[in-house]
Amino acid sequence: MDGTTTNGADVVLGDPAAPARADAQQQQQQPPQTQTQNGEKQDDGGFKLKFCTVCASNQNRSMEAHLRLSQANYPVISFGTGSLVRLPGPTITQPNVYQFNKTSYDSMYKELEAKDPRLYRANGLLNMLGRNRGVKWGPERWQDWQVGMPRVTHTSDKGSEGTEGGLVDVVITCEERCWDAVVDDLLNRGSPLNRPVHVINVDIKDNHEEAAIGGAGILDLADSLNKAAREEREKVGAAAWDAGGAASRSSFDERVPEIIGEWQERWPHLPATWTLAWF
Repeated sequence: MDGTTTNGADVVLGDPAAPARADAQQQQQQPPQTQTQNGEKQDDGGFKLKFCTVCASNQNRSMEAHLRLSQANYPVISFGTGSLVRLPGPTITQPNVYQFNKTSYDSMYKELEAKDPRLYRANGLLNMLGRNRGVKWGPERWQDWQVGMPRVTHTSDKGSEGTEGGLVDVVITCEERCWDAVVDDLLNRGSPLNRPVHVINVDIKDNHEEAAIGGAGILDLADSLNKAAREEREKVGAAAWDAGGAASRSSFDERVPEIIGEWQERWPHLPATWTLAWF
C-alpha cells in the first residue's frame, strides 16, 4: 500500500517490509562498510562528533537515523518537535495520540497490538515501534530538552555513550518545519552556552521506505562531517576543540557547507538546508 500522510502524524501508513527493500537501494548509493555480526559498524576508536536527530513525533525518520548512527558508534540522541506524538489510527479522523516524555514505545506497541493487531502490523506501526523500543524508552520533545544538563536517565539508550553531558555538535532534522522549529527555539533560548551547533535539514518523505533510505543518507553525511572534524581537531588540539568554543571550531564550521554540497551530489533526492546556530 502506498504511503499517504495521515492525520498530521509523524509516520504514514506503509509497507512494513519497505526497509528491507530499501536496503538494496542503499547499497548502490553508499560504499560498503566494515560491520560486526550484529550489524554494527566496526568502531575504529577515533574521535566522533555527537549528533541529534529530529522529526515531528520522534517515531519514524528520526528514530531510523538514531538507530543507524548508533550502529556506527556515533553518540546520538533524538527528539520530536510536535506538541503531541501522533500515529495513524483506523481512520484519518482517529489518530492515536500520546504525550511526549510520558509514554514508552513499549506501551504504545502493546496498546496498538491490543486494539487491532492486523491493521497495525499491516501498516508497519508495530514493526516501527518494535524497533524504537530497542533504541530507547520513549519519544522526547525537543522543546523540553535542557541543553547541557546531564542525561543520567538515558544511559541505556543506544548511542548514549558520549552524550551524557547533554550536548551535541550537529542536529539533523528530517523535515523543513522541524528545522524551522529547532532554529527558532535555539534563537529564543538566547545562546546561554555560546557553543556552536550545526543544524542541517535532510528532507525525508514520511514513510517507512523513505525513512530507511534517509537513514543511510544521514549516516553517509555523518561520516563526511566526522572525517573533516577529526582533521580540524588534530590541527587545533583536542583540548581546545573539546571545549566547544567558536574560535577552535571555526575551520570546521567553514568546511561544512562544502561537505553538504558534495554529499548532496551523492544523494540528490534528499534536499538539504543548513545553518550555524548556537546553544
